[in-house]
Amino acid sequence: MPVVVVESPAKAKTINKYLGDGYTVLASYGHVRDLPAKDGSVDTENGFDMTWEVGPDSRKHVKAIADALKDDNALILATDPDREGEAISWHLEETLRKRKAINKDTPVSRVVFNAITKSAVTEAMKNPRQVDAPLVEAYLARRALDYLVGFNLSPVLWRKLPGARSAGRVQSVCLRLIVEREMEIEAFTAREYWSVKALLTTPRGQDYEARLVSLAGKKLDKFDLENATQAEMAVQAITSRALTVTSVEAKPASRNPSAPFMTSTLQQEASRKFGMGAKQCMSAAQRLYEAGYITYMRTDGIDMAPEAVMAARDAIKDRFGPEYLPKSPRMYKNKAKNAQEAHECIRPTDMTRDAGHIKTSDADQRKLYDLIWKRTLACQMEAARMERTTVEIGSNDGQVGLRATGQVMLFEGFLKVYEEGRDDVPTGDDDDGRLPQIMQGEPAAFGKSSLRSEFARASDGAETTAAVLSPNESILGLQHFTQAPPRYTEATLVKKMEELGIGRPSTYASVLTTIQDREYVRKEQNRLFPEDKGRIVTIFLINFFRKYVGYEFTANLEEDLDRVSAGEADYKEILARFWRDFSAAIAETSELRITEVLDVLDAALSPTLYPPREDGSDPRQCPLCGTGQLHLKTSRSGGFVGCGNYPECRYTRPIGGDAGENGDRILGQDEAGNEISLRSGRFGPYVQRGEATEENKKPDRASLPKGWTAEAMTLEKALTLLSLPRDVGQHPEGGLISANFGRFGPYLMHQLPDEAKPVYANLKDPNDVFEIGMNRAVELLAAKRANPGGRGRAAAKALRDLGEHPENGGPIQILEGRYGPYIKWDKVNATLPKGTEPDDVTMEMAVAAIAAKATKPGKARKTAAKATTAKKPAAKKAAPKKATTTKAAAKAPAKRAAAGK
Repeated sequence: MPVVVVESPAKAKTINKYLGDGYTVLASYGHVRDLPAKDGSVDTENGFDMTWEVGPDSRKHVKAIADALKDDNALILATDPDREGEAISWHLEETLRKRKAINKDTPVSRVVFNAITKSAVTEAMKNPRQVDAPLVEAYLARRALDYLVGFNLSPVLWRKLPGARSAGRVQSVCLRLIVEREMEIEAFTAREYWSVKALLTTPRGQDYEARLVSLAGKKLDKFDLENATQAEMAVQAITSRALTVTSVEAKPASRNPSAPFMTSTLQQEASRKFGMGAKQCMSAAQRLYEAGYITYMRTDGIDMAPEAVMAARDAIKDRFGPEYLPKSPRMYKNKAKNAQEAHECIRPTDMTRDAGHIKTSDADQRKLYDLIWKRTLACQMEAARMERTTVEIGSNDGQVGLRATGQVMLFEGFLKVYEEGRDDVPTGDDDDGRLPQIMQGEPAAFGKSSLRSEFARASDGAETTAAVLSPNESILGLQHFTQAPPRYTEATLVKKMEELGIGRPSTYASVLTTIQDREYVRKEQNRLFPEDKGRIVTIFLINFFRKYVGYEFTANLEEDLDRVSAGEADYKEILARFWRDFSAAIAETSELRITEVLDVLDAALSPTLYPPREDGSDPRQCPLCGTGQLHLKTSRSGGFVGCGNYPECRYTRPIGGDAGENGDRILGQDEAGNEISLRSGRFGPYVQRGEATEENKKPDRASLPKGWTAEAMTLEKALTLLSLPRDVGQHPEGGLISANFGRFGPYLMHQLPDEAKPVYANLKDPNDVFEIGMNRAVELLAAKRANPGGRGRAAAKALRDLGEHPENGGPIQILEGRYGPYIKWDKVNATLPKGTEPDDVTMEMAVAAIAAKATKPGKARKTAAKATTAKKPAAKKAAPKKATTTKAAAKAPAKRAAAGK
């Protein structure tokens, strides 16, 4: 009975169902080996030999496969059909041979299937092959490059830029894109321009809008009307002339559907339509693939299997009718340059199954499947047909020209099912609206209705928006400003990386996740903003390792690796060429002192760090002491700007912080004559009493609480903050109650005479620190003592009571939790079996889930010990006592082990 190995248990379960009892299907749980995070894992002196190590979590999975091979002398490697899947198969075979789990006579084969369906799996089993050596070598080259860059460049960052966490071959280039876009936005200067539109009417009394396209016989460019004066003159020129329709041109037009999904376009569309991050999208797609609903989700290919094309055409004909079906199938050409990523497109495995017929309650999976299903059907449907009409209107003297455009949908075609989203919808004239009947040569009078409402909206919009309206209220001039380039979304960033040839489908999600986990980038409202730390790392790499964060260099390296996967290049030659130059650059930079590095970064970031001041004073002059010069400094939390007179002056502010009139300043003096100042630190604004001296190295400081702004700070407020903690009063049972701000917000503190440590109670309102009275303080502290572990979260809602545990007693319930319904018995919380609704859970299912959970490591072991003891014969009344004793006994060795005894 052959042993079949796949990556995940979900995939193993689905494949086992198709293969039947004649196979043993096991999961490797991803990669079983990796390079140890230590020097020498890639030996650059000896042909780039790699030292691999089986991960601690993978050892038990490898052992399970090895044990199965003792009885079943045949191994079938059925991992994913891409470079990573090929690498996992190679690692498994190598590891099992080292363990001598594979004998000389053990047949080892590799099978691949693009979809987990019975027909695809059965067909794959009929066509086994060996592990693809070029694909494995491409993986080895990528893994070695990532190790050499990360393991050698990251320590340089740690030494030169405290707080920087890592650098990577692809992640650093991706970060550069985000940082450079932010710098474009900061350097952007808006340019004013005006547009003019007119409300016209036909002789039949039907209104339509037209825009001014020529003035004084000259075609208008975007910036020809630069200000309100020129716009008013244009409005007046139209008002003073009679207008005639000079031409009406109606042209048929068609629109073809988008190609089916590949990895990058799926991630982009999921981001546009649902706000899904790349990681979230790929996680949902992985589960759909493993359940057999879609084809493999990591691909650069957009072609579709012939049988799938015919199935899609049949589904279209059945659902929408023959008029929506083109005469011949649509063919899409692969964009992939290399064969190893060019699998079939991402499509449903069953074209007749829509989102309402897949067995999952997960919202992300349903939404993503619906998107894939609609896109796949749409790509084989008829084009949308429309008629576009352009109407030219002009004055008799040729001085004024206007244009009206409109569109009529004649046949919706694929748009009945699906329309691709757009990342940043361009502003401009909307030609989708319908026009009334307009005939050439007829007069174009000014409209009977008014543009006043649009004029009011424009005038009441943003502060920079203005408008002019003609006396007859039918002609409107609108002010516009050019817009800075938008910040990247995950969708537009993936699109940009794809355009530049940086990364591959399997890497996009992990790269985007890494730069956010490293706190180089944050995501707000679906846009990516570089953090100060990410900006400094990027500027450092551009100045000292420009070649290795270059877009063209990275793209060329990807092409070299693609040639390796196609068997056209030697991966060790590529590694040698890369390492020769890269190691020299590392050696050169390691000789630099931190001060030299900071001087370069300070100069590079100067326009951002020290923008010109309105009063014309030196932007580097310290606003606190007035004599020191500001400089870029680094710390473990990132970069900041500080005064050169440190430690005498401890002024600091974040990168890009504003030291204007509401920034750092002297607020006044306290009764003892100490200066009270407002300052900006790396963790936000704070107030300070006096200056740091040799005698007083840590003067009194207090951060501004939530809701307090630096602009509104006064001497009185600062003194109030510096007076904390506040004594609320003596507790009736003894001990002083005090109020203060801590790491987690405002709180009360009190300790009774017989208590070993103080009790802390959180306060919701920051003002309570200064205002709370004794009665409420005593109540809050009493509530905290009664529920010391409470976090303010409501108790889980009970959905069903199943009754008493049949073996061990105690109620079994189904509760509604934060992450969905779960089964609760005693201290065991077990998730519901996949795809099971709360109403479908039986007592047998619940007991099995509880038993499985109780055998897992962690807290459940204690309950498992209790449950095991309860099964022993004993008097009914004595059983609970015995279980309790066993539980206590079970804790003792655990405590001794934790203490190292």
